[in-house]
Amino acid sequence: MNRLLILLTAALVTLPAATADVERVTRGNLVIEGIPEVPPELVERMRRYQHTRQATLAGWTADGQITVATRFGNTNQLHLVEQPMGARRQITFFDEPIGAGAWSPTGARKGIAYLRDAGGNENYQLEYLDPAAGAPVRLTDGRGRAGGPVWSPDGTRIAFSWTARNGTNADIYVDDPLDRRAPELVYEAAEPGWNVGKWSPDGKSLLIGRFVSVNETYGYVYDLESRQLREIEPSTVKAARFNAVFARDGSVYFTSDLGTEFQTLRRFDPATGMVTPLGADATWDVEDLAISTDGRYLAWVINEDGASRLRMRDLRNDADLASPALPFGVIGSIEFEPRGHRLAFSLQTPAAPFDVWVYQPADGELVRWTRSELGPLDASRFAAPSLVRYPTFDRDGRGPRRIPAWVYKPAGPGPHPVLINIHGGPESQSRPVFSISTQQWAGELGYAVIAPNVRGSTGYGKTYVALDNGMKREDSVRDIGALLDWIATQPDLDASRVVVIGGSYGGYMVLASMTHYNDRLRGGIDIVGISNFITFLESTAEYRRDLRRPEYGDERDPAMRAFLQRISPLNNAGRISKPMLIVQGQNDPRVPVTESEQMVAKIRANGGEVWYLLGLNEGHGFAKRDNVDYYQWAVALFLEKLKLA
Repeated sequence: MNRLLILLTAALVTLPAATADVERVTRGNLVIEGIPEVPPELVERMRRYQHTRQATLAGWTADGQITVATRFGNTNQLHLVEQPMGARRQITFFDEPIGAGAWSPTGARKGIAYLRDAGGNENYQLEYLDPAAGAPVRLTDGRGRAGGPVWSPDGTRIAFSWTARNGTNADIYVDDPLDRRAPELVYEAAEPGWNVGKWSPDGKSLLIGRFVSVNETYGYVYDLESRQLREIEPSTVKAARFNAVFARDGSVYFTSDLGTEFQTLRRFDPATGMVTPLGADATWDVEDLAISTDGRYLAWVINEDGASRLRMRDLRNDADLASPALPFGVIGSIEFEPRGHRLAFSLQTPAAPFDVWVYQPADGELVRWTRSELGPLDASRFAAPSLVRYPTFDRDGRGPRRIPAWVYKPAGPGPHPVLINIHGGPESQSRPVFSISTQQWAGELGYAVIAPNVRGSTGYGKTYVALDNGMKREDSVRDIGALLDWIATQPDLDASRVVVIGGSYGGYMVLASMTHYNDRLRGGIDIVGISNFITFLESTAEYRRDLRRPEYGDERDPAMRAFLQRISPLNNAGRISKPMLIVQGQNDPRVPVTESEQMVAKIRANGGEVWYLLGLNEGHGFAKRDNVDYYQWAVALFLEKLKLA
């Protein structure tokens, strides 16, 4: 028996019984309860996976340089890249991560605007940094939460949303970062959910939107002089509109699912109010749009069963262009350069992290601008995803409904232990992305990782995304039960060794799966998960409450409140007898720390076993590298323990 196996076996034997008085140990910014010491051998195995880096597109400068978000220290910061494969010159230096920014498109203002919070609390404040000047200038005063920012076409003003007025409604403001005057309130929102989009080419109007739910959003052209709203695609039928951009002639390209299952490309003419559908492809969502500054080229990204496809059109000649030949993977943000036609975008594949590419539609030239490190890892040995569709409990009109899932299998014949990784949202989607965690679990720990897109996931039409709303909440949990049935039919998967993991709403799904399928699971890992829908809805950040009620149900309605109490994992924790690892950020505004604390206490009061990890300087998930490293070690130790149990 090797030394690691001896240490793990000892941990199984000596782990103290779970009680309310489990010792709480503080190490730096981490609070640790019930987690055994991680064996050095396991740390060394995991460390090989903790040297990877990525580069995501943060925007163009006025003179054609690329800004990327990447990490050389403890957090992601902004860096400038002057040319393809050029050095990354860091321009922000903060303890908190900075993932996006926007430069003045003309250079009329020499700096970059970005958002920054504190300790993961998501109380974002807008700042402006001229790298030549050194110190950043805060444009918001600490009240409320800012969103955006978006520069005017002349590069002198920034539009952004901000909840400073009442802490709930996101009003729209405009500010010149150099005038040192307070931002100007240009639109006062009557309800939560408002956001700001693009400026019109003449700088006289803004695209603004209102989010009610993933199935109900509204878009408007807002005239800054008359202060009048013009609705895009008005209808008495609820629908979702996203991704709006102005053309040079003042028309608006946008996506909508009005009358269709998927987000399709359309054009709105403000002069006539006419909406024109563009393209016959309505079988997948269009998920991002960009238009060149001169209005000639339109680019959009299609989500085809989870993978991305980039498409382009020459609007001047009304002709579709050949798409660049890209690797199978997922595209992040797309953006045309301010003074030309080059299109920059982030791309990741299952075997490579995000990097930035630039495409020139005029001649079809595709240039890679960054190449991020994998450390000592060999990408050719990574587990590759395969897409399966397994039958679930109900029908969809064509037969048994089938749930899409990505499966990553380790080397060897099996039967392999299984880790079911459930995404959050729930309006999100598991996609074929680069995940160092998935590669750790499969390549180093020997788990087959399955990432299902249970009902309620985006990417499969608006009917599918609404199948778990309100009183149908536990139907998505039944999809996990169906996955357990499917696993039992696979000869290379071990149905007796299945663990569930998930974050946020995925954390709720873990807890709910443990209450429903405790006897069929080895254990669960809940990361910032909802344990009780009533306490969650009453304590999540105020600006979020009305935005979550269309999805989860309104807890103020007596019938819905009773239903939510009945299905909440906290009220069913007595069914959990298998080990749990629960992870939480102290400053989480979405799923407050009390959601995890009360679940830990309830399971322990029932005599159950819980390892608990709390990040004191973290929010909705871990973002600091040193915290992430320990979290990954704790997960690995927990999975090794369950594999051997």
